[in-house]
Amino acid sequence: MPFSRNLLIASTLLMTMGAAMARADAPAGRDAAQKRPASPHAVRDRKPKAAVSPPDTGLPERISVSAARRPTAADDIGTSMTIITEKQIQTQQRRSLTDILARQPGLNVVQTGGPGGTSSIFMRGNNASEVKVRLDGMDINDGSSTSGLFDAGAFVTDGMGRIEILRGPQSGLYGADAMAGVIDITTAQGQGRFKPFVRVEGGGYGTFNQTFGARGSRGRFHYNVEFSHYRMDGFHNIPSYIERYYGADPQQRHEGNRNDNRGVNIRLGYDVTRHLDLGLTARLIQDNNHSYSVYDLQSENLYGDRGVREQTTQNEAIVRGTAHLVSFHGLFDQVLGLGYMTNRNRWTETGTAYGSPVNPDPDYYRSSRLKVDWHGTFSFRQYGQLLVGAEHFHDTFNTSHTASSMWDSGYDTSASMDTTAGYGQYQGNWRHVLYGAANIRYDANSRYGNHVTWRVAPAIHVPGTGTIIKASAGSGFHGPSLYQLFASQVGTGYSEKGNPDLKAEQLIGYDAGVEQKLLHDHLNFGATWYDSRVRNLIQSSLSIDSSYDYNYSYANVAKARMYGVEAFVNWKALRSLEFNLSYTWTHARDAASHSELQQRPQHKFNFNTTWTPIRDLTFSGNILYTSGWRDLPVIGSGTCSTCAKGHGYFTIDVAANYRINRYVSVYARADNLLDRQFEEPIGYLQPGRAGYGGFMLND
Repeated sequence: MPFSRNLLIASTLLMTMGAAMARADAPAGRDAAQKRPASPHAVRDRKPKAAVSPPDTGLPERISVSAARRPTAADDIGTSMTIITEKQIQTQQRRSLTDILARQPGLNVVQTGGPGGTSSIFMRGNNASEVKVRLDGMDINDGSSTSGLFDAGAFVTDGMGRIEILRGPQSGLYGADAMAGVIDITTAQGQGRFKPFVRVEGGGYGTFNQTFGARGSRGRFHYNVEFSHYRMDGFHNIPSYIERYYGADPQQRHEGNRNDNRGVNIRLGYDVTRHLDLGLTARLIQDNNHSYSVYDLQSENLYGDRGVREQTTQNEAIVRGTAHLVSFHGLFDQVLGLGYMTNRNRWTETGTAYGSPVNPDPDYYRSSRLKVDWHGTFSFRQYGQLLVGAEHFHDTFNTSHTASSMWDSGYDTSASMDTTAGYGQYQGNWRHVLYGAANIRYDANSRYGNHVTWRVAPAIHVPGTGTIIKASAGSGFHGPSLYQLFASQVGTGYSEKGNPDLKAEQLIGYDAGVEQKLLHDHLNFGATWYDSRVRNLIQSSLSIDSSYDYNYSYANVAKARMYGVEAFVNWKALRSLEFNLSYTWTHARDAASHSELQQRPQHKFNFNTTWTPIRDLTFSGNILYTSGWRDLPVIGSGTCSTCAKGHGYFTIDVAANYRINRYVSVYARADNLLDRQFEEPIGYLQPGRAGYGGFMLND
């Protein structure tokens, strides 16, 4: 990795020289696994004080640090985005990342088997693998998965201080996998006095959750450390009509899933000088998921197997260290980062077939990612800012399974790839009327070639009206995963082999919209039109040879077009009462056959209200409506990906928080209040009505 070493050495020398100049500038002293893979189809390293929204506005935070890789007022850039704060997560009591993302405009979240199940995040009708997810500046899409998508199923929201959702192609700043958009997550930073806490929660489906930790600062050192344990036991996810079709017995109709999740979330920081600070973040996850799905029921009642159950164990670690330096009286701001991520997934299936174990040896999926990055921002005061940066990634992948019978030959496949990238962006404004940013990026990948991507995002503030006109246009790409390139599984009657000649998927997209502010910014509303076209889509392929062997692989075979509308209204009616409404209309079609793309509902509506009738009591209510969608059938003989139709649904959730005194808070919530039975995807029921309650002790 010569580039990585050279980048690290050069950046370290640059920061060392800058630190010496910064100290000269500063005054003396110191200021304060997947058996059935999912269907195909910003740097923010230290929270600036400027990123805190004005107190008591009640409106969502309006400073973005991901859209331009630096703190920027959301109104001053054309990127379509949503910002979710820690306070919003806590008020709504959303404990899993899938729960909070499912309620956001432009996103559709699909999860199999309830809490802990495999999840896919579709943005603006694009494939789930085309959405890049970052945690504290580290890219965390799962390299051990078939398509390289991010699986949010094991991620809880504890410790998350901020989530930014950038919609539209972002590859001009963030490279591969950001062709649909970016979800950028930042861990909360500790400030102020030592604040320990303990939270205990229980409720439906055998839920028993515990979280404890502490955050704060002492002198130059600040910290946030949280430990969590989430358990769910007894959720049955097979719809009744499927049970009737396969003749399920009483035991099969009550077989429940079990999920056990343990996690550690850490953020540490040290201010070396007034202008230089160091940071370290880490998130460790161990998730054990036991499930009984429609496919296990099929195996038992259609093929005569016995006692079939699935178990997935996921161990994930994400670590990133940063050094942040401000030099030349604030004219040059730079960050050097080093990150590492590893994923270890183990999938196995218990039970017997004709008296022999169904799967005596587990399937293993392993991946790792090493990232070295640097970026610096030159401030030209009233003439704007210039951002330049470079990144290097080294990704590895391994999947293995030991041969267990004459029909199972086993496999062991390993591969790796390197990506080196450089990018630049100019951001500025003209007379505080025309704002905008333009960026360009070059990525060189050792497996699928070189790509140049770009993006422009202007915003016009119409003087004296509160009207903002926004637009953006850009390109994006998503490279094939190492699994899609090099998979090699050969058995009796079938084979699955990767295609090393796969090309990257490519997208061109644009959007345009208008936002209006009224009543001293207490009423905001707007709408955005978007349009994207994708080519070289990677899809699985099948051929049957003369021996009637089924041979699976991957190919660039499809084109698609996605367009639609995203609209919102945010109204702070009173100091203690606010309403937030969003609507998404999505039209996603195969450009050749004009058929609907899988698991893309056309309409989505979300309404949320927060009411604080007295200072220490807060109520939150949420209504989510999703229309029907096309999907893969799980019963019958149909095999096409859109032969089945999923039914639309709506859910109502309510939550209440009451702070008894300085040390004790109690809370309760009810999810799916009307007990709507719905599947998403088809064949997998989502949780029905359930109540939860608990308390938190803090200081």
